[in-house]
Amino acid sequence: MKRINRIKSLSLGIITAMVLATGCNDDFLDTQPLTSIPGDVVWTDAALAEAFVTDLYTALGNGGFDEQMLASLTDESVFTHPGRGINTITEARSNPADPGWINGTLSWQNMYSKIRAANLAIENLETPKFDNPAMAARLKGEALFMRAYLYHQLLRYYGGVPLVEKSYKLGEDDYTMPRNTFEETVNFIVKDADEAAQLLDGKSMAKGRSSKAAALALKSRVLLYAASDLHDIPTASAKSSVIAGYSKPELIGYVSGNQMERWRKAQAAAKEVLDLGGYGYELHLTEPVAPEQGTANYMDMSLYRGGAEREMIFGRYFIQSKNENGGRVGLFNGPNGYRNWAGNTPLQDLVDDYEMMDGSKFSWDNPDHRAAPYDNRDPRLAATVLYDGANWKPRFTTTDPANQIQTGQYEIIGSDGQKTTHFGLDTRQSSIEDWNGTRTGYYMRRFVDPNPNFVDMNMWQQVPWAFFRYTEAVLNYVEASIELGEDAEAQEWLNKVRFRVGMPAVTEGGEALMQRYRNERRVEMAYEEQRYHDVRRWMIADEKFGRQPRIIDIKGTLKPGKTVTLYQYSRENYNYTYNPIELGKGVENRAWDDKMFYLPIHRDEMNRNDKLVQNPGY
Repeated sequence: MKRINRIKSLSLGIITAMVLATGCNDDFLDTQPLTSIPGDVVWTDAALAEAFVTDLYTALGNGGFDEQMLASLTDESVFTHPGRGINTITEARSNPADPGWINGTLSWQNMYSKIRAANLAIENLETPKFDNPAMAARLKGEALFMRAYLYHQLLRYYGGVPLVEKSYKLGEDDYTMPRNTFEETVNFIVKDADEAAQLLDGKSMAKGRSSKAAALALKSRVLLYAASDLHDIPTASAKSSVIAGYSKPELIGYVSGNQMERWRKAQAAAKEVLDLGGYGYELHLTEPVAPEQGTANYMDMSLYRGGAEREMIFGRYFIQSKNENGGRVGLFNGPNGYRNWAGNTPLQDLVDDYEMMDGSKFSWDNPDHRAAPYDNRDPRLAATVLYDGANWKPRFTTTDPANQIQTGQYEIIGSDGQKTTHFGLDTRQSSIEDWNGTRTGYYMRRFVDPNPNFVDMNMWQQVPWAFFRYTEAVLNYVEASIELGEDAEAQEWLNKVRFRVGMPAVTEGGEALMQRYRNERRVEMAYEEQRYHDVRRWMIADEKFGRQPRIIDIKGTLKPGKTVTLYQYSRENYNYTYNPIELGKGVENRAWDDKMFYLPIHRDEMNRNDKLVQNPGY
């Protein structure tokens, strides 16, 4: 466990928009330092108490909008720039002494630091010392939600963890604790979420703060995970020798009880969210919208605009400030031909899983599909991925008058009248910038403000990150319903999600319905930090994460009699070939080891707390 924080006063860096004034006093040596506020004073003042609770939200960081994204640990994307520690995990080389890239929003040390702060708030708000009981109850609800959220982060990456319910102080006899079981950790989170929902019920909350809906959404997610195969030890042991050989299976799952009962609880928790009023976007449709409208609907949901604000349950909002890195999604991930950094670029594996418009699977064995792989596809593809020939923003250069993505190699006629090769402006051989192009042939479009006047390389966007959105609860409900054999109920809700993006109804049942659902969840929630957890809890990681990822190789050859001196995408002038190939192993050598179902507890934490038990396989 983390060392106990020895600071007994609250930094004014935490108390934002707060000014302390002191009058003249002869006994100036007794004046409180102007850089801190004594801890016991904080809980006697409502504004200071609120500032303390507000600081708990800093644990959320940028949400998922960091330069390195969780998507690049999955079959969604690959991180372009080497040496950042991500491939330590994707290549199964992680170990307790060097676990590789660990985001601050899931770091064991960071989570426990904020859990201690949440415990302080909960303890002091139990019997508030300021005269505003309604505000005290609301703040306690927020602190309970944040404690539940922090423990949920630890749970889904590490399994059961020590449940610290009090703020340790100096002079304690023992600061070490064993890990609680997985079941105990789940129950603790659910209890906090239920209490938070009760305390926040009926409260009008500002954007970015927790709410009853957020607490119920958190409960839904945790119970969905708890019901999944990875955490049913008899099932998980049958699928993994690493889990079967673990001496403490109760730390990572249920060793007794009924999995179907857990699915029933997960279904009920999801339904609680669905029954809330005022949430959800365009889920009332009885037939698919037109494809163009489907793309527009999905873009609105990704940007939380145009009425799709109702999708947001709990999110991280940004302002246009150089201190807000979460507003630099376009710079971090955009095309290098626009002088952006191409960070987390989509893989062919993701692109292939978008269905054809009629609901059939895309296949490279189909000559029509291969000849035009981006035509007649699920409308969400165009709203998620920038592919070769896609229209995009104005460039800074006259070498692309069409403003289209160029990720291939194309023949043109050079100044000497001979055929020569033009490397696309968004490739790693670009004439604009050649160090930061995509390695996959694609760029991320989702979450990037499409305003043509918005220049990603030097402007900060204000697209929020959703930790919980309504559709997640819909999909949670669908999954639990399928597991319970309630196919008709699952189809009804799954088709609501599909109709609003222009996709036809799913009619299968049983295992076929489950496979359609899993694919739907994959494309609907691309880049939302869902895939990493879903593939693991479904225990299909060896198949999905253990293979070398695929990319696209594109070539354009001039048709007979055509002369092009300035390239732009044109089927009239060019014959295009599209070949899916493996990502070079010099970039990443992906592999799966069953120890990767969980992250290792860092060796430093194990040394600090000799009661901890390491996760299986490490």
